[in-house]
Amino acid sequence: MHPYEDIPLNLAGYALAAWLILSHLWMLVKSDEAMVFLKKFPRNQVAGAILMTIGMAWFWLLVSPFKSPIAMDLGEFNGAKRILLVAVPVVAYLMITGVKEFLAVRGLGVVALMAAAPLLAAAFMEPATGKLLVPIFAYGMLTVGLFCVGMPYLLRDAITWAIASPGRFKALAFGGLAYGVAVLVCSILWW
Repeated sequence: MHPYEDIPLNLAGYALAAWLILSHLWMLVKSDEAMVFLKKFPRNQVAGAILMTIGMAWFWLLVSPFKSPIAMDLGEFNGAKRILLVAVPVVAYLMITGVKEFLAVRGLGVVALMAAAPLLAAAFMEPATGKLLVPIFAYGMLTVGLFCVGMPYLLRDAITWAIASPGRFKALAFGGLAYGVAVLVCSILWW
């Protein structure tokens, strides 16, 4: 049994709600600062290096042939673990040093792909009311993560669209805040 399967739904809900509420409150309270940050984010090399390192290290721990707390069985591909032991850090280094365009977006995509698995595992086979809030968000993260890695300019375009109007930006931030509050309420009442 993988450690992700031991994560209770309410804990996953509290973590997701905290992230959504705090990030979207910041976007509402400090709208101008948030819009400036988001506009610069896709080409932020420091954020890109940090996010790519976190995402690739997380992936490396999943596929590591050594005793990792979150290592997973790859079935027929367990023989590839020795190759991945070296290949993942090399690819991470090459990405961080060689890819200058949209590294932050690509790094965010890798982290989103890694973070969706614990959320999905926590909600799997749970009969709780409102539990679909977690997998819906996780599948959204998977979809966005794939696009961020493969077509990072789309996130830049989405950010440009979102910050084009302060009213639109606040409406989107309020929507994210409302989703976070809904997850928090479900975590407290039913999960």
